[in-house]
Amino acid sequence: MLDRLREPVVRGFVLVAIASAAFGFAMNAQQNIVSNFFEHELGLQGPEFGYITAIREIPGFLLIFLTALFYRLSLPRLTAGALCLLALGYGLFGTATSFWTVAPWVIVSSMGYHTFLQTQYALGMSLTTEARSGSILGKLGAIQSGGAVAAMAIVFLGFEGGILTFNRTYLLCGLMAVVAAIAIVGFPHLHDGEIQVRAATRDPIVLRREYKYYYLLSLLDGGRQQIFFSFGLWVLVHRYALGVPTISAVLLCVTALSMLAGPWIGRMLDRHGERRMLALVNGGYVVALFGYALVDNVAFAVLCYVIYSFIMPLSGMGAATYLRKVAVADEIAPSLAMGVTMQHVAAVVVPVATGFVLNYVGYQVPFLIGAGFACLTFTVTRRLSPETQKSPRRLAQEERLRAAAA
Repeated sequence: MLDRLREPVVRGFVLVAIASAAFGFAMNAQQNIVSNFFEHELGLQGPEFGYITAIREIPGFLLIFLTALFYRLSLPRLTAGALCLLALGYGLFGTATSFWTVAPWVIVSSMGYHTFLQTQYALGMSLTTEARSGSILGKLGAIQSGGAVAAMAIVFLGFEGGILTFNRTYLLCGLMAVVAAIAIVGFPHLHDGEIQVRAATRDPIVLRREYKYYYLLSLLDGGRQQIFFSFGLWVLVHRYALGVPTISAVLLCVTALSMLAGPWIGRMLDRHGERRMLALVNGGYVVALFGYALVDNVAFAVLCYVIYSFIMPLSGMGAATYLRKVAVADEIAPSLAMGVTMQHVAAVVVPVATGFVLNYVGYQVPFLIGAGFACLTFTVTRRLSPETQKSPRRLAQEERLRAAAA
C-alpha cells in the first residue's frame, strides 16, 4: 500500500481527493445554513439576496485577471492559496451583523471558491488521459459529494441537538478549507498521468476564437446558475418556511445521490460525449425551472430543487472535458479561468436584475428567465463537435506527435 502511494498518479489522486472531500464539506455546510443566516440573523430580504449574490460573484468575474497576476505559481500552490482565502472568509462569516459587514467575507471566500473551481478540474484532468477525463472528474465529484454528505449530516444533527450555532459552523467550514489547502499543496506535476520534471508553464490570459463554444456554454450557464443559486433555497426558506434541519435533509438527499451517481455520470460523459449529455442536462434544467416557477406546492418545489441540483455539476464537467479535447495542454487552466470569468459576466448582472425584478413581480419570473437561459444553452450544445473544432495549435501538436511516432 505504501509503495502504491509513492506512485505519482496514486499520490496525486489521494491528495486531490482529500482536498475535494474537505472542500465539499466546507462549501456545503456553508450553503446549508447561509440562507437561514441571511434571513434570520441578518434580516436580508429577497432583493438583497440577489445583491449579495452579485457581490459574491465579482471575484469570479475578475478571476482571469487574478490568475494572470499569479500565473507564475504552480497550479497546486495557486489552489492551496485559494483554499486559504476560502478558510479565512468562511471562518469570519459568523462575525457579521448586517449586509455590509458580511460583504467583505463574501468577497474573500468567493475569491478562494472561484479559483478552486477552475484549478480543481485542471488538476483532476492531469491525472489521466483525455479519453478518461470524464471518469476521473466523476470520481472526484463523488468524493466531493461524500464530503458534502458528511457536512449535511453534521449540520442537521448539530442544529437539531443544539450543539452547532451559525458561528461554530462557519468556524468548522474554515477549518475544513485549511485541511484541503494542506493536502493539495503537495500535488505532483502531471500531464496525461505522467510525471513532469517541473510545473507546466501557463499563459497569463487566453482568449481564442476557437474556444467560442466553451465561452458560450460558460456565459449562458452563468446566467441560469446564478438565478437558481440566488433564489432556489431562498424560496424554500421564505415561501415555504423550511428551517435549517429540513434544508439539511433536502441537501443531504441531493449530495447522497450525487455521491452514488458521480462515477457513473463521468463514464456516461466519456462514452456518449459532451454534445449528447449536455443537451440532456439542459432539457432537465428546463423541466426543473418551469416546475419551480409554475407549480405552487412545497413537495414539488423540493423535487425540482433536487433534480436541478443533481444534474448541475455535469454542466461544468462537460464544458471542461470539451475544452480539453479542443485545446492544447498549456492553455487549459487559463482557459478554464476565462470560462469562469465568462460565467460571471452574466452572474454579476443577472442576480442584481432579477433581485430588482422581485420588488415588482413574484418569485416565479426569475425562474422563467433561468429556463430561457437553459433553452439557449441547449441550442449551443447541439453545435458541439470536439473532433472538428480543435484549435490550430492542437492540430499542429497532434501532427508533430504523429510524425514523431512514424
